[in-house]
Amino acid sequence: MFPFSFKNRIAFNYLVSGSFLIAIVFLFIYSIVRYSVNQHINDEIKDELYKHLDDVKIDINNTYLIQVDQWRAREHNSIKVNPVFVEFYDNNKQVIDKSPNLNNSNLKLLNESFNDQFINSSLNGVPLRQTQKEILNKNEKVGYIVIAMSLEDFEIVEILKDILLISFPIILIVLFLIARFFAGKSIKPVSAIIKTSKEITKDNLKTRIPLPQNKDELYILSEDINNLLDRIENAVEREKQFTSDASHELRTPLAVIKGTMEVLIRKPRNQSEYESKINFCISEVDRLNHMVDQLLLLARFENQKQNLKVEKIYLNALVLDILSRFSHDIKEKDISIKTKFKENFYTKSDSYSLDIIFSNLISNAIKYSTKKSNLEILLLKENNTINCVINDSGIGIDETDLDKIYNSFYRANTTSHPEIKGTGIGLSIVKRLCDLLNIKIAISSKKNIGTSIILTFIK
Repeated sequence: MFPFSFKNRIAFNYLVSGSFLIAIVFLFIYSIVRYSVNQHINDEIKDELYKHLDDVKIDINNTYLIQVDQWRAREHNSIKVNPVFVEFYDNNKQVIDKSPNLNNSNLKLLNESFNDQFINSSLNGVPLRQTQKEILNKNEKVGYIVIAMSLEDFEIVEILKDILLISFPIILIVLFLIARFFAGKSIKPVSAIIKTSKEITKDNLKTRIPLPQNKDELYILSEDINNLLDRIENAVEREKQFTSDASHELRTPLAVIKGTMEVLIRKPRNQSEYESKINFCISEVDRLNHMVDQLLLLARFENQKQNLKVEKIYLNALVLDILSRFSHDIKEKDISIKTKFKENFYTKSDSYSLDIIFSNLISNAIKYSTKKSNLEILLLKENNTINCVINDSGIGIDETDLDKIYNSFYRANTTSHPEIKGTGIGLSIVKRLCDLLNIKIAISSKKNIGTSIILTFIK
């Protein structure tokens, strides 16, 4: 099978359907014309038959056909225009009389089984159509009449057939060219898609497909591809930013550890100095391990390869369990914890992922709370949804930073509060997990007043 371009395949499909339709139309025209001409010839022969039967006279003995002058005086004297041939036979099938245009020729008298039927025959090589009928006198057969007419009119049917057969392939060729032209115009957006796709590389993701003027299927396809390119570009940009930020964040603790070690070996130290520096390096290693764990966790959710295990989770117990884990930090800052659970709340979700969400949010609330401040956690039901509200009275977040808090490695107020350590990955992980678990998260905050977080569990 020859390889066809998309444009030629469309044109070929148009051609096949068009040729089928044209063939049906041509066949219909030919059949109608053929039938009409046949019927016209048959009707004329029948008219001539009955007209000449009226002219026949029989003698009193019923033995001879009496020649009548009227039928001799008609158009039978002309052989050029639509000639009609007439011949009379007696009961013994002997010629009694015939029209002058037959000259020395005779029409064939067939068996009686052919009476009143139309038969194609020939006369001196000229195609004829004839019919024959008995001549009756007082219900007794006294002879036969044979009427024939030239089939020259039928030549128009053969001419029409030749014209249709010749014009059919010509029409198909013209139809293919026209279909190919319009197919080319119709798939112009496809060519634009092909051209654009060749221009798109890993270093050039900003090129977009021009949208067609007509809002048809190709418009929708082009728009969807552009949206896909937007998502790919955003994903690549996030990947680049993530790699850059991750390498920067990982280099910082490594540089601190290296610098500390270099200072430590420059000269002899006492036992307490060695222990102090080594403990500092251990804390940096722990921070580095924690950061790597969070990066790996974030990468898992970025690729959405986490297999979720949905089960029934008791939210009251989950919150209380996490608060107990951070009891040391809570006591150290002397934070007043207030929980408000009017009833037992359950939800169906992935326990591991949900634990990470609550751990990060409660950890942040404690970390950014000031000493002797308040931390309030509420579980309540509104309509068919469960809301978890976490309110702290900490340092808060500036309004200009609220739209950036979900970005990886982004940390607000780092210069104002250098004592608060962190990686800036926690809320990125929380956001990814909330999207994955179909949990709506909303954060509002005011600087130096506090932050409020609302988790909405949509059933």
